[in-house]
Amino acid sequence: MKKSIVIKNLSKKYKLYYRKKDQLLDLISFKNYGHDFYALKDVNFTAEKGDVIGFIGINGSGKSTLSNIIAGIVPETSGTVQVNGEAALIAVSSGLKAELTGRENIELKLLMLGFSRRQVKEMEEDIIEFSELDNFIDQPVKSYSSGMKSRLGFSISVSVDPEILIIDEALSVGDKAFAEKSLEKMKEFKNKGKTMIFVSHSLGQMKQFCEKLLWLEYGKVKDFGTVNEVMPKYEDFLKTWKKMNKEERERYKNKSIQQQKEVESKTL
Repeated sequence: MKKSIVIKNLSKKYKLYYRKKDQLLDLISFKNYGHDFYALKDVNFTAEKGDVIGFIGINGSGKSTLSNIIAGIVPETSGTVQVNGEAALIAVSSGLKAELTGRENIELKLLMLGFSRRQVKEMEEDIIEFSELDNFIDQPVKSYSSGMKSRLGFSISVSVDPEILIIDEALSVGDKAFAEKSLEKMKEFKNKGKTMIFVSHSLGQMKQFCEKLLWLEYGKVKDFGTVNEVMPKYEDFLKTWKKMNKEERERYKNKSIQQQKEVESKTL
């Protein structure tokens, strides 16, 4: 099958500073201030054309960072990212201009994607109808609720018919009826053989919609396989995780990161 996404040895590093002045000192001094934080470390996975992959993991595991890198919004620090086709990211308020109205955001987004003004006018009403924003479409996006922003972002993204669709928690806000309608639209994309990445804390939606799961833990790949293979292990982990107090979770995190370092040292 044709490979849609190929990720090799992908890492994303940020510099964290404890004090505001340390960032300035880091720029003008030879001394190293702050410390390195890896949101992702040596991530590898491949998506075939038509795959529907769910990204799972507790908060801070790197799911959104990986989604943004695949979508071309955030650059990787090292490694390679090969994306074969136009990718569209749907996240709450992603890419929306707060000062513009919903209608103006539609027009701006479509024009930036290369559609002509005639095409924009032809697509505009269908996007507005799907979003169910009605009279709010001519109000500034800064006045929208998170659910309304999600509706607008989803409606724009699916209208441009991308080859790779990335949904990052966009269906976790707003009403249940719109979420179900959005899932039906995603099923249409699935039937067309589109590649989709789905990030959600709803394990029910994952089971309903995804075929494969990528389990991230503190920036590393914990597991990757079919839903039937990975989901039972993740659900067992969550049962244990929810019973942990703050100190136990911190110990688990430190132990997990240490184990990752030991594995890396053995492979060098």
